[in-house]
Amino acid sequence: MHTYSPQKFNLPTLKGISQKQIDVHLALYEGYVKFVNHIREQIQELQTVDSEKNSYAISELRRRFAFEFDGMRMHEYYFGSFEGGAKNISSESLLVKSVSEKYGDWEKFLAHFKTLAMTRGIGWSVLYYDPIGKTPHVVWVEEHHLGHLSGLPVILAIDMWEHAYMVDYVPADKKQYIEAYLSAVNWETVEERFKKACE
Repeated sequence: MHTYSPQKFNLPTLKGISQKQIDVHLALYEGYVKFVNHIREQIQELQTVDSEKNSYAISELRRRFAFEFDGMRMHEYYFGSFEGGAKNISSESLLVKSVSEKYGDWEKFLAHFKTLAMTRGIGWSVLYYDPIGKTPHVVWVEEHHLGHLSGLPVILAIDMWEHAYMVDYVPADKKQYIEAYLSAVNWETVEERFKKACE
């Protein structure tokens, strides 16, 4: 059976997000990876012992799997956006043109992304691209496994669960965390994700 391993991210020092915050957050990410593997192992063991007798437990584990798997994958998008250090995006980039067409311009897109990130409660502000409709969408995803736009590639995702910022910021100051996150993003990486989504 395939086993997932935590990705190793080459992260620079981030302005506005401390190393302690990153370390705490990475440990939480590794927990998601651990439980993805654990659930799969448990299902296999229960099926081997008696799949009929254990059918209820197996179905509950399968229900839980999406939470752990999506938590793992969303954090990989999140941390992957920091690799290589903060880099600006070209005004001529395909991503800038696409979001500007929908939201008016780059700054209006960023303002919309930040507004969604300020939604009360836990969740993610996510930029997707719909290759069929040929349009971007910024969506609030309540939990890792609830509210995703089915089949759409993730271009950018900010983690708005408290664990992502509470070492550095209290909830009332989460706007500062959002600004720190966006200033630390390597937009060249985000642009590459967008280009792949457009292929």
